[in-house]
Amino acid sequence: MTTLVKYRLEAGVATLQLDDGKRNALSPAMFDAINAALDRAEADRAIVIFTGRDEVFSAGFDLKVMKGGGVNALRMLRAGYALTARVLAYPYPVIVACNGHVLAMGVFLMLSADWIIGTRGDFKVSANEVALGLTMPRVAAAMLRHRLQPAAFQTAVTLSRYFPVEAAREAGFFDELVDADSLMARAQERAVEFARLDMPAHAASKRRIRQSLIHYIQRSIPLDVIDAVRMGLSAARKRRRD
Repeated sequence: MTTLVKYRLEAGVATLQLDDGKRNALSPAMFDAINAALDRAEADRAIVIFTGRDEVFSAGFDLKVMKGGGVNALRMLRAGYALTARVLAYPYPVIVACNGHVLAMGVFLMLSADWIIGTRGDFKVSANEVALGLTMPRVAAAMLRHRLQPAAFQTAVTLSRYFPVEAAREAGFFDELVDADSLMARAQERAVEFARLDMPAHAASKRRIRQSLIHYIQRSIPLDVIDAVRMGLSAARKRRRD
């Protein structure tokens, strides 16, 4: 397993720390590492805690790969969207311990968890696709609708609103907020609490209530990838005209 995702198993809880040394860009290599870590956690029958590094959970898709286009960019998009469905259906509780800033695809990954802990501080949360000139992908909009209050959903999607952490909690991005020095301890406390659940019932229940969402995501992935190809071709034509 690459060092992009550090894996630690303790007492039935697998901590997956995203760490690319920078802003935790979700590149094809990062997605490969996350999926490998989830394979390992599932084999260990472990509750999962996702976390990031140095005041950032993830800044979203790797923009260098996105701008490069081609097969790598499409592979990255497909992997990111598919990961949301995988985490939504993961058979044990999934907790996100969000270190600070979280943007775009980082938000959608975060929102696929069962319990989300945010960090108090001068951090921002945003699905900023529209600000970047992108139509909100179907999968991304579905993940936002899955968690957010209706008014917050509208401003998150159409206005690329940047939410301070307290407003983000009220909107539905976070289930709770803690101070930075308490973040991982709180995540561990929640993991101990959730370990008391009946895991087959947990898995069956989450999959039952999320079945329509998961199927929608799976159907939408190829459509969102096609849209990305069309936007790339349109951008290329515009550059030639300019």
